[in-house]
Amino acid sequence: MHWIALPLPWCDEPAAPPGAAVQAAAAGWWALRFTPRVALVDGDAVLLEVSTTERLWGGRDALRAQVLQAWADASGGPPAHTATREVRVQPPGTQTAWGCGPTALVAQAWLRMAQAGRVPPGQGVEPGVDGLPLHTLTALRPHVASLERMGCRTWGALRALPRAGVARRFGGQVLRVLDQALGDAPEAHAWLELPEQFVLTAELPALAESADALLWSASRCLAALQGWLQARQQGAVALELAWRHDLRRIDGVAIAPTQALPVRTAQATQDMAHLRRLLSENLARTALAAPVNQITLRLLESAPLPHRSASLLPPGDLVGGGRDDPASAPGEALHQLLERLSARLGSSQVVAPVLQADHRPEHMQQWRPATEVLNHDRAHPGTPAADTHAPDATLWPTWLLRPPRRLAVQGNRPCHHGLLRLLAGPHRFEAGWWSAAGEGAGDPGHSCAGLALRDYFVAHNDVAGLVWVFRERWVPPAGGAMQEGAMQSAFTAAQPHRWFLHGIYG
Repeated sequence: MHWIALPLPWCDEPAAPPGAAVQAAAAGWWALRFTPRVALVDGDAVLLEVSTTERLWGGRDALRAQVLQAWADASGGPPAHTATREVRVQPPGTQTAWGCGPTALVAQAWLRMAQAGRVPPGQGVEPGVDGLPLHTLTALRPHVASLERMGCRTWGALRALPRAGVARRFGGQVLRVLDQALGDAPEAHAWLELPEQFVLTAELPALAESADALLWSASRCLAALQGWLQARQQGAVALELAWRHDLRRIDGVAIAPTQALPVRTAQATQDMAHLRRLLSENLARTALAAPVNQITLRLLESAPLPHRSASLLPPGDLVGGGRDDPASAPGEALHQLLERLSARLGSSQVVAPVLQADHRPEHMQQWRPATEVLNHDRAHPGTPAADTHAPDATLWPTWLLRPPRRLAVQGNRPCHHGLLRLLAGPHRFEAGWWSAAGEGAGDPGHSCAGLALRDYFVAHNDVAGLVWVFRERWVPPAGGAMQEGAMQSAFTAAQPHRWFLHGIYG
């Protein structure tokens, strides 16, 4: 077996600070990414048993290096100060200590030696466990003073004493712990398990009276959420930050005991920086009814997070630059930007187009809140909001006029900054009959035109350039199916076609 011991953030302090339980949970859940055997011991250390998973990480040394680097990144500091029998020991300094060994108690003992700065300089050969002092074992600390008066100060000296006499004087627990530390007796640990649902409550170290103070405390809960998501291979979709007020009345007015702020993302994510930005934007627009003394972070919805396959090519051989190419550096995802802007400006201020099942160009899309569109895409992946396909849409202009502008006619030819020459067409539209009755007889100049009977053309002149125009076709009256040809000829002779400008090619 092989154990790695890491210190909890407050282990050097005389007493655990407020929120210590949250930090312990975050540290334990963080460690579950490397091995399922993780234990929190004595309230000051995280123990990882990695013998069953080190092969998956490329070997013992590679796994140890990844654990230490990830721990340094999570702690916001440099790589850890080593305290182990198997690798060279770094000089004592301000770096974080760690330890490893064949048993959990040996790893914890080397961790404590590193924290005390008493690890001897590495010269290629490290002393065995027999030279470890007695106080490095928690169970022996009540008897350290008595044993030292007898001249027994190390594990080796205690092992050399008669076992029967030690058991009579100090109890059998002393020998049992020493046997467990030396690997002569089995150890029993309460392995850390993830809860089925993520709900984390933290008492604040001081009353929070502003959104910034509340967000600072929520950041610790977000770190625990990230560890939970990574261990579950899930991504957060919706979460809720709730807080409890310290007061029940202000100026005689009763206030609610709690408030809650839900936050939703369009795609499952483990990016805590993005979730923190969303919370920050929403909290900036939320007024606290009273000072806050407790917060609760609850995960409302999560989804499996698919893992991307790694490339077979090294980063430097990829097309478009390697890892060091600034142009290839990933930026913020589009859905994250839209969510952040919607939280800051309001959902109605950030809109996105949605396709509609309608052949009329001015009705083919609607603008809806971007968060609503993103949620629809997440709930129905691969399914567009509407199935609209126009085979000749590539000939349509870039810009549409809304509503269409009526053009002057000269000799039955449309005019726009001069006579227009028809280059392509006609392309006939007959749509909107289902809404013509309620939208005013299908007037093309009306912004909500119903029945559309139009012939579209691509036209051009030297001043206007390429434009998209249509002529209005005759709309037969109700019940006018009989003698339609004769009636249309008479109508056309009495009134020429009306022409409209509908689009401009950019």
